[in-house]
Amino acid sequence: MAAKKKQSKGGHVYQLKITLRGSKPPIWRRTQVRGDTTLAKLHVIFQIVMGWTNSHLHQFIVHGAEYGVPDPDYDMDIEDEKRVKLGELIFAEKEKLIYEYDFGDSWEHEILVETILPIEKGLHYPICLKGKRACPPEDCGGIWGYSEFLEAIEDVNHPEHDDMLEWIGGEFDSEEFDVESINRELI
Repeated sequence: MAAKKKQSKGGHVYQLKITLRGSKPPIWRRTQVRGDTTLAKLHVIFQIVMGWTNSHLHQFIVHGAEYGVPDPDYDMDIEDEKRVKLGELIFAEKEKLIYEYDFGDSWEHEILVETILPIEKGLHYPICLKGKRACPPEDCGGIWGYSEFLEAIEDVNHPEHDDMLEWIGGEFDSEEFDVESINRELI
């Protein structure tokens, strides 16, 4: 059952810290989005700022309720993410929600509402402010598979080194993060 709707904070900006659970060192992004952003749009924003390819199913878990894309072929009690806005669910700083992407690999992201600010005239939202580290490649087996992937590509003597580098396209820099290119995609 969906959380009860209160007065929307659509006229505000939510500063969110998105952290990929289990990543060590942490993979994270800090972004600002308007409170009137639907969860469906928030999903698209998270795909861009994290670096995913939007190739898998996803869901949000907010106050115990699940939001996503309802599918009559699946027996899931999920609220339609297109019908609810961030500001209708989150009312205070330091609240947390979960964003899960790819139910097979189970990439869980903890979303922390760092602060709620007034909209700043002249600024375009959403915007990515900062982040650390590259997004793991799709379909690498979740956080555990990602650790194994990194181990293989970093060790030239690893039995899967060449195969993993070929699979990823020749190179992968786990420390790479480019806020400017992310913000160009967000426009």
